[in-house]
Amino acid sequence: MGRGGRGVAALLLFSAVLGLVGSGVAVPARAEASATDAAAEADIRARIEGIPGMRVVGEKPAAPGIRYFELTYRQPNDHRHPERGSFEQRLSLQHRSTQRPMVLYTSGYDLGAGPNFRSEPATLLDGNQIYTEQRYFGTSSPDPADLANLNIQQAAADHHRLIEALKSIYRGSWISTGGSKGGMTTVYHRRFYPNDVDGSVVYSAPNNTDDRDDTAYDEFLARVGTPECRAALQAVQREALVRRDEMGARYAQWAKEKGQTFETLGSVDKAFELAVLRLPTMFWMYAGEQKCADVPTPAASSDELYAWVDGITRLAVYTDSSVEFFRPYFYQLGTQLGYIQVATPHLDGLLRYPGIQEVRSYVPRDIALRFEPEAMRDIDRWVRLRGSEILFVYGENDPVRAEPFRLGPGSRDARVLVAPHAGHSVSIGALAPGDAARASAALRRWAGV
Repeated sequence: MGRGGRGVAALLLFSAVLGLVGSGVAVPARAEASATDAAAEADIRARIEGIPGMRVVGEKPAAPGIRYFELTYRQPNDHRHPERGSFEQRLSLQHRSTQRPMVLYTSGYDLGAGPNFRSEPATLLDGNQIYTEQRYFGTSSPDPADLANLNIQQAAADHHRLIEALKSIYRGSWISTGGSKGGMTTVYHRRFYPNDVDGSVVYSAPNNTDDRDDTAYDEFLARVGTPECRAALQAVQREALVRRDEMGARYAQWAKEKGQTFETLGSVDKAFELAVLRLPTMFWMYAGEQKCADVPTPAASSDELYAWVDGITRLAVYTDSSVEFFRPYFYQLGTQLGYIQVATPHLDGLLRYPGIQEVRSYVPRDIALRFEPEAMRDIDRWVRLRGSEILFVYGENDPVRAEPFRLGPGSRDARVLVAPHAGHSVSIGALAPGDAARASAALRRWAGV
């Protein structure tokens, strides 16, 4: 789960962008800079432009004490064969000071946030921030876009080259961070280049080591929250499908008015069924226990029911325009990351499209999906046997916690922390006070603050 319209769509449907707004805790600024430091800061744009392959696209106003640059950095299409062409990867830089820590943030998708978005680690450390757009998302794509080069190794190499380039200016500590898919991307980068940064904060990142077995999610959804809330969610799913013809007609009318189509998924009816199947997962990720009282009963009017289902599932994100924009993500799900399918025995007799939960629903048949089962197992082993200086932060009610990252005998200076009552949009600030203090202390220690 950027922060624009399409980024919000990803957030609500595809476990996408985490909007880490930061806790608002600022580290006191350093003492007055020396004359040499002041000259370096005044010349920061020229120094950035002097990095081979780096281009300053523009500069925008930002918060006091911060200069905000829109940049591109030229990356090889294929890091194994740099002679085979290149593309420009988009990124943004919030420059605070070359003497402050640098935070590398990614949503895992496009570059959607503006000058005032600060990740929580950047806020806590009063640091600089690089926000990267991932390859094949937004405008950061080779032309032609050969999907054979869209994998976790190539994306990790993008980050590695970028960090090496920027360390010529930012020679202090580096912290990497991201949420959901951005958190996953952060872990994958650490696995292949463990020494690029001094520490990582990983929010709400699933760890799907066996794509054939999704029972952990079924078990999680069967115990999260109260029995009454779970029953209400199942009842509203059934009612939505009982009234699917009426609901579908409203959905189709909205699509017609907005000029939206459903060719990839196949029809409005298929899109609606898929949205209803995903409803409990999305509810616990983004609404949570405080919204249980708002779940409509079967006696609700059709207006009420449709509006609530739309509010939870965001029906707009099942359209062709949204699915096409996030096609690189679906490709990754179908080749390396894995995808979940939840069991729905309470909907027996109401479903029309067996297999609609498969990732293939989002990817046209002419795009091959060859799954690599070893990719995530390798990541999991590395975390347990070699992962160090990593904080994993989860929300107690977030379904991705069904398959979390776990530490092992080789993990060093690492923690898995769970924020009570929280969902997918979790933060260090949402942790219990003791855990939040320990997490913040670890982050500052890694950053040398």
